[in-house]
Amino acid sequence: MAKSKSATVQISTFADHHIITQPNPLRNVLRRVAERDLDDPVARAEKALAGLSGEFKSWMVIEADRLSDAHAAILRDGFTDVTREELFRAAHDIKGDAATFGFPSAGAAAESLCRIIEHAPDLDEVPSNLIAHHINAIQAIVRERTRLDTAATAGELSKQLRGIADVFLTHANRDRPEHLEAVLAPSIVPAE
Repeated sequence: MAKSKSATVQISTFADHHIITQPNPLRNVLRRVAERDLDDPVARAEKALAGLSGEFKSWMVIEADRLSDAHAAILRDGFTDVTREELFRAAHDIKGDAATFGFPSAGAAAESLCRIIEHAPDLDEVPSNLIAHHINAIQAIVRERTRLDTAATAGELSKQLRGIADVFLTHANRDRPEHLEAVLAPSIVPAE
């Protein structure tokens, strides 16, 4: 198979330098598409997401129920490796899914709960009502999201929970300065 001229290295020589031009093997495999045939993967993804959006509420209810079940197991059995892990995973899943599913305030409250689980030196020392308030807030945000007047209240609730969690974690980690930087870091969850 003979190589075309474009498939060879070209060297241009000048008095003080050389320019080496490599062949572009992708030119031969590139396919030009007419403007009318352009595929827009973002538009396709948005269309698919819009088709699924009717399911978002029920998916968030399932996730919120999973979180409540994990909390009930902790109330029944105490903090064990298994119950701690399930509570963290349930909160973490809500944190990740909430903005996509239209519940960003639930995501913020779930992030705050994840931070408590991650940064509390001893989960048995965490006030039980602090965890319960986070879970109840997530449940309420998911349940009441259909009402238009709840978005501001849900956002403020999540903000207040984060503040209370920060105060607790700052106090609990006062002798562990390596944790204070992570405790005081800003939220990475998208806001409403």
